[in-house]
Amino acid sequence: MTITNLHPATRRCLQLLALFALVLTTSASACANGQSSDAYDEAPPQGDTIQIMSPSMNRSITNLVIVPEQYFDPDLQDEQYPVIYLLHGYDGTYDSWAEEADLDDLASEYGVIIVCPDGQDSWYFDSPIDPAMQFETYVSSELVNYIDNHYRTFDNRYMRAICGLSMGGHGALFLAWRHPDVFWSCSSMSGNMDITEFPDKWKIKDRLGPYTDNKQRWHDLAVCNLIDLLTNSTLKPELNILIDDGVDDIFINNNNSLHAALLQRKIAHDYVLRPGRHTWTYWVNALDYHVLFFSKAFERASQYVNPDTTATANP
Repeated sequence: MTITNLHPATRRCLQLLALFALVLTTSASACANGQSSDAYDEAPPQGDTIQIMSPSMNRSITNLVIVPEQYFDPDLQDEQYPVIYLLHGYDGTYDSWAEEADLDDLASEYGVIIVCPDGQDSWYFDSPIDPAMQFETYVSSELVNYIDNHYRTFDNRYMRAICGLSMGGHGALFLAWRHPDVFWSCSSMSGNMDITEFPDKWKIKDRLGPYTDNKQRWHDLAVCNLIDLLTNSTLKPELNILIDDGVDDIFINNNNSLHAALLQRKIAHDYVLRPGRHTWTYWVNALDYHVLFFSKAFERASQYVNPDTTATANP
């Protein structure tokens, strides 16, 4: 008797048994070859891990670069893509974001390139006391130039955004506000907006020197004290600022203070408070909103970008 001549219910039962047997055989084969069957549930590595030489630090820095799926479409080889620079927090590495969030899907959904540098607990400063920690120069100049020279990007500030969590949230606003000619859009998740409140935490003093001996330096490099850069700049980086924090986050007070200061100075920005703490659960959820925010900024930026020459004009 063939399967087609069986009662439908009986035929379906036999098909399910055959499928179950196939799964068992596949798992047994994987284990016999020294590969756990759990390996089939693991996500494949995301993006390309690349080493970039930093002249300012005289050493190579590791970075993760995620391009959208359509980047490889043979019919789209003339397409250029905006870039989001995504910064990790303290004690993180270049692949911290990729371990927690699906960057491949985000890059493909929004048609962007995502770049994750290894910030090495630098706080994204150019350290005045450690020549091996010159990450302001690295991210805002050396890394950006490398990406623009090796990938199909828009080589202008309108199509660049920078975002980060915690130490990286501080770093994103710090770099964008000090370099508005490089980044037109920026955002922070749970960022430490006033480093002077934490003089003995998270190796900040290893980058800037002890707070008691270098108070002016700490003051000048705290994000909360950079607002004058926004009001004095003719490049108007404040068009696209997103500050995001959880109501139970450790930095909620200095984020609230920064928001109030920006309102007082009439600097346009988005400020988002949601339930949450200083956790990956919060940041991964927030990332979707930040990429959407940048996507809309990139759409607005198209009025300043000539798609044929990528020439730009100030707004």
